Amino acid sequence: MRLGRHLLAVVCLLVVGSVALVVQEEPSGAKMARAARLFLDTLNDEQRSQAVFPFDHPERYNWHFVPLQDQNRKPTRKGLSLEAMSTRQRNAALELVRSGLSLDGFRRATTIMSLEEILREQEKGGTLVRDPDWYFFTIFGEPGPTSRWGWRVEGHHLSLNFTIENGQVVAATPMFLGANPATVMEGPRKGLRILAASEDLARDLFRSLNEEQRKAAFMPRHFPEVKAQNRLPEVGPPVGLPGSQMTAAQKETLLELLKAYLSSMSPDFAAEELRRILDKGLEAVHFAWSGGTDPGQERTYRIQGPTFLIEFLNVQPDSARNPANHIHSCWRSLSNDFGLATAKK
Repeated sequence: MRLGRHLLAVVCLLVVGSVALVVQEEPSGAKMARAARLFLDTLNDEQRSQAVFPFDHPERYNWHFVPLQDQNRKPTRKGLSLEAMSTRQRNAALELVRSGLSLDGFRRATTIMSLEEILREQEKGGTLVRDPDWYFFTIFGEPGPTSRWGWRVEGHHLSLNFTIENGQVVAATPMFLGANPATVMEGPRKGLRILAASEDLARDLFRSLNEEQRKAAFMPRHFPEVKAQNRLPEVGPPVGLPGSQMTAAQKETLLELLKAYLSSMSPDFAAEELRRILDKGLEAVHFAWSGGTDPGQERTYRIQGPTFLIEFLNVQPDSARNPANHIHSCWRSLSNDFGLATAKK
């Protein structure tokens, strides 16, 4: 059974409704453990062998966001795909996704999955498989109130990674969200922009800079592609304009941009992440931009603070060849992706 766009939308509404009624007040760590156990309970032995790895398995760090397939057009990602699940199992898998995100984040994640239908239509006869069922679920360790465990859902333009210890979410990164097309240009979903705030607020911030500030913020070359399949980001010291050289209004735009990213995370984890940022101060956060600000112009930006990193690129055309209409964006912890810093304590 395939999970097309319309069925996906129906399932999402059902999942959101059931989760909102049952676990609205639960901390996100408890939500995830409960949802993970319910998901695992639906699987047979063969499916479990695909979906479950030891917590310390190297696969936990083997994250990526591009299509992964062999020469026979078969998927090479680890985990259990939506394609291999029954309707009941898909519902349980999507409840797991919902447990780790806000409502807005859940909508973004499932919409990213559904964009594969647009790519499949635009790339008829192409070599890459575009399939909204090619999203893979993996549990690392044994979900429980006192255990250390993690989980991942991943596919094209989506990689969500969580680490939980003693019922607390200690890491929700790397968090990669992408969109192709960034803006749907035609068809029944024309005008859809699922990562609009991430693009628009950064553009507004750069446009608000005076000449001296732009000299500090503007980069002559685009930032490189997000580097995946690593345990921690490797970007070096911050570059660009520090918040200490921004006006109050510009710092407010910067804060709104950070909140736009955090709005995909579960509310309790996002609040803690924002507290860590504000404890260090927006003055220590650097903003750097390359490229143009008009539609169709390539652009990248990087935001780096003492504890976190945002990477954003919109430099590729979409599958219909519209220029700069293909977003890659990622939020990372500089020291605690996969809970690595927490594990050392």
